[in-house]
Amino acid sequence: MNFSKWIGAALGWSFGGPIGAIIGLALGGIVDSMGNGSETHQDTQQRYRQRPVTQPGDFEVSLLILASIVIKADGKQDQRELDYVRTHFANMYGKERANHAFRLFKEINKQKNISTRQVCMQIRQMMQHPSRLQLIHFLFGVAKADGVVTESEVSVIQTMAGYLGISSYDFQSIKAMFYESADNAYKILEIDKSATNDDIKKAYRKMAKKYHPDRVIHLGEEHQKGAEEKFRQVQRAYEQLQKERGFI
Repeated sequence: MNFSKWIGAALGWSFGGPIGAIIGLALGGIVDSMGNGSETHQDTQQRYRQRPVTQPGDFEVSLLILASIVIKADGKQDQRELDYVRTHFANMYGKERANHAFRLFKEINKQKNISTRQVCMQIRQMMQHPSRLQLIHFLFGVAKADGVVTESEVSVIQTMAGYLGISSYDFQSIKAMFYESADNAYKILEIDKSATNDDIKKAYRKMAKKYHPDRVIHLGEEHQKGAEEKFRQVQRAYEQLQKERGFI
């Protein structure tokens, strides 16, 4: 599948609004016609009206735009962060599709003054909550690709989380998955150290349900695999507390 066909087949609601404008500018920097059998703007908009659920392509483009903002947050672009984006896409989608995505990403990354609020508000309106949680998890992975998550990167991701309708508890839970500290297990489970063993069990059941990979099944198998990492970290947090406290 060539690039233009990939674009035409991939996008649903993200073809319009502020995200669509960003994509349009990015495509203007790519020497490849949107013809050759790809969908027209009208075709894609009609397909969205018929299938309003977030499609894998919508999620991909959202990742690319938000990752571009995070990478620029500390005032520099580290090659390790760019490599993380490419590797992540290759692991999820395969080399050919990842090459198409990264080609678009490089053009998006050249754009200045992208409105974080406008992009996030479009995502919040159109994307389901479990998928938005997955976005935040991915963005922390991008930020940590160079070995450290800076305060400026945390600030940008937290701002995004707010615009995306992610609660502070959920944000802190996902953030804790990328840090090493004595109370990380509690943060991941969204409880404090005063919690009883029964509280911990209830919290684990709640978080396991929230982060279960089946919650993003509509995005395809590749995104279920990504969600499995969050799910495993919730399990590890629970098992750590079980061991520390000696309960079953």
